[in-house]
Order: sequence, then C-alpha cells, then structure tokens
Amino acid sequence: MKFVDSIQKTAKEAVVGTVCDIIEQNPEKNVDKLFSLAKLLARDEDSKNGIDSVEEMYNEIPSVKEYIQDILINTNKNCSKKLFQNFFSNAIWYGVGKREKWMEKEDTKIPFVLLISPSMRCNLRCTGCYAAKYDKSQGLQFEDVDRIVGQAHDLGIHFMIVLGGEPFFVDYMWDIYEKYSDIQFVPFTNGTLFTEEFGERLEKLGNVMPMFSLEGFEKETDARRGPGVFNKVMEGMDLLKARGIPFGVSSATARNNMDTVTSEEFIDMLIKKGSRMSWYFMYMPVGDKPDVNSMLTPEQRIELGRRTRNIRVTKPYFTIDFFNDAPYVGGCIAGKYYCHINSQGDVEPCIFAHIAVDNAKNKDLIDIFRGSMFRELRARQPYNENMLRPCMMIDNPHVIREVAKVSGAHPTDESAKAMLYDENFQKQLEEYAEAFAPVAEEAWEKDFNREGNIKFAKG
Repeated sequence: MKFVDSIQKTAKEAVVGTVCDIIEQNPEKNVDKLFSLAKLLARDEDSKNGIDSVEEMYNEIPSVKEYIQDILINTNKNCSKKLFQNFFSNAIWYGVGKREKWMEKEDTKIPFVLLISPSMRCNLRCTGCYAAKYDKSQGLQFEDVDRIVGQAHDLGIHFMIVLGGEPFFVDYMWDIYEKYSDIQFVPFTNGTLFTEEFGERLEKLGNVMPMFSLEGFEKETDARRGPGVFNKVMEGMDLLKARGIPFGVSSATARNNMDTVTSEEFIDMLIKKGSRMSWYFMYMPVGDKPDVNSMLTPEQRIELGRRTRNIRVTKPYFTIDFFNDAPYVGGCIAGKYYCHINSQGDVEPCIFAHIAVDNAKNKDLIDIFRGSMFRELRARQPYNENMLRPCMMIDNPHVIREVAKVSGAHPTDESAKAMLYDENFQKQLEEYAEAFAPVAEEAWEKDFNREGNIKFAKG
C-alpha cells in the first residue's frame, strides 16, 4: 500500500472509531458532530452535498428530525454500529475506491449492491410471485454462496440483499452472515419463521436487517400470501422492535392495494410497529401466470411516486419507490449499480429481468461484470430521456429483446421467455408502455422539470 493511502486509511479508521464511540454513548445528543464526521469520510462533492442535504432536512423538517432521533435512541447499539460500519463506511466510502479502480483500469463497472437468491424453497405460495415457477428442489450450496460473497467482498461490494424463496429457510446463511461481518445483509422475508432464537441471533450479528413483505393490512396480505400470514408478520415485528433490531417492509404494489399501502393509516401502523422504511415494488408481469391487468394503471403509477415522496417529508419514515425514484439514480440501474444471482447461479441484470449470459458457479464475478450483457446494458442507459420511464421490460420493452440478442443472453424463466419470443405478450407490454408514455411525460415536466441524475445514468 502506498504511504498516502496508508495515511488516509488510518485517518478514516480514526473517524469511524469516533462515530462508533458516539453511537455507543449518546448519539442523539451529538447529531451535529455525526454529520461533521460523515463529511470527513465523504470521497467527493456529490457525497458531501448529499450529507449536507440530509443535515438541512434534519434541521428544517420536523418529521426527518424525529425519524433520525428515534433511530439513534431506540436502535440496538450493535446493530447501529454495524449499519454505519458496513453500509456507510465499507459500502459507500471504502468500497467505492475498490470499485472505481476497475472503472479506471478497464472500464468495468462493479455494482454497488448484489442480490442473491440462495434457494427458491418457501413455505408460502403467493399469487404473482416471480419465484413461483423456479425449481424448489434446486439451489445454491454453501460453497457456492461463500465463493460468490467472498468474490463480491474482494471487489468492494459490502451491501447484499438476500431473496428467494424464503431466505430464512436456508440455514447455512447464518454462517455466511457471521463469516462476512463487514457486509450489510438485507433479507426480504415473508416473516412467518421468526422466533426468539432468531431475535437473539440477529441481535448478536448486528449486520442483518430484515424486510418483511406486506401487501397492506390483514385482508390484502392474507389474500395474496395465505391466512394468518399478516399476524405472523406482526409478531415478528414486535419481536425485533423489543430488541431494537432495525427492520423494514417491502410492498408489492398492484392496482388493488396501491391506496392501502400508501395510506396514512398503514404508514402510521408501520411506524408504531417499529419499521424504519418501506420499499415499494410495482407489481411486474413476471413469475407464475404474469398478469398485465394487475399492474398499476399509468395514473396510479405516477400517484404512487408522489405519495412516497410526500411520506418522506411528512412522516418519520423513509420510503424507496423502485420505479418512481429512478430520476434520482439516472433511470434503470440494472446491470450497473445492482444485479441478481438466482438459485441456479445465473447472473441476471435485475430481479425482474430474468435473462443471463453467465453463471457464477463456473465463472468469476469480475469476468461476468466484464461480459457482453453488462457492457451492453450500460452503453444503452438511460433507455429513455424521460427517467420516469426507466424499465427495459415495461417502458421500453424492445430493449430487453435487443440486449438479449446482442449479448447472447438466454431466458432463465418462462416469463422472460415470453418477453423475448411470445408476440402476444410483447404486444401487451408495448401497449402498456404506450399508454404510460403521455402520463409519464406530463409528470416528468411537472414533478422533475425534465431533469434527472444524468451522471448516475452514465455509470
């Protein structure tokens, strides 16, 4: 290591240590100091500006201040320190240096976050689940996941989302979480398996932040997931809240439940239960019996974005809208800032885009990221000047077909096969894209002044 790099590393470690000391004692009384220390770790002006923006909101928006104070006061100290060390320090500040070296050296983009589905095994069979048609008898072995996570770690990836199936069905993942303690893991779970033993293990680990799947209240959730699921999730939330373990919620948002999952009543319930954030994933026509008619209408889709942005500034709560937040990250991030490895090892650009060229069981991640599919995706992004139309499947459906053809990608499930080869299904997607275009165009002008993060778009 060069002398200057060594000095910088030592200085950063000192700052991280100071932050952890503050978290351990009285963080809620030292918020200004925490913001100042965070700025010392920022690598560039964009990062500093981002911290300045959060600080400004903390000082000027009461709900934001309440949200941050509640996190600092009521989160388990081990979990707080791990979240800071792994997500902010490792993934954002340390990891970015490793990832950027590949860009500088050979124009290869290393994703910020890796999604992995170790297995498709699940105790539920939810309507419209993208995982429903995967072979439940197959899955990655411990050695496969250990190798993949280890390679990702060495490339500078310290943030990983664990999917399935039900990720807590895979017992060996506990060993992965423990071995890679400097990675922040976020399992998306149906929430039916949580016990006191789970709580103890999560509290001890500190680097695992579950996301519970909810489609609304008991009526909406149980209609999709089965009787009793909602109440089991409520029990799991109570168990984690009692221990100060941070968690969030994931909502598949369709025509029938959009109003419910964005309602004040629902958000207030989640806040009371202890949830810190909600991810909104618009229902996509993938998986078991894809249904275009269950997708949000164009008007609902735009309204979802407006509501989630409003929640962020009126409630002590954070939301991520996978589609409507696209302008902030330059449109589609598939194959550029994130990718998915399915239970067979196929490396897909997106959790919804089930196409692949390479398999992580027989090829190193760095060579996969160097590959034709990832380069083709990056070269085409953004797919549309209007970043409210970011998707290669439902907004620009020709893109997934063209990318697959140019890169030699093959479909990894039946819905992707339909997207590539079924003319009737392609027509349905094209009609949806055409119907959404004028509505999105009006919102692009009104809500975003036709401006998005073009720097992120170019990767």
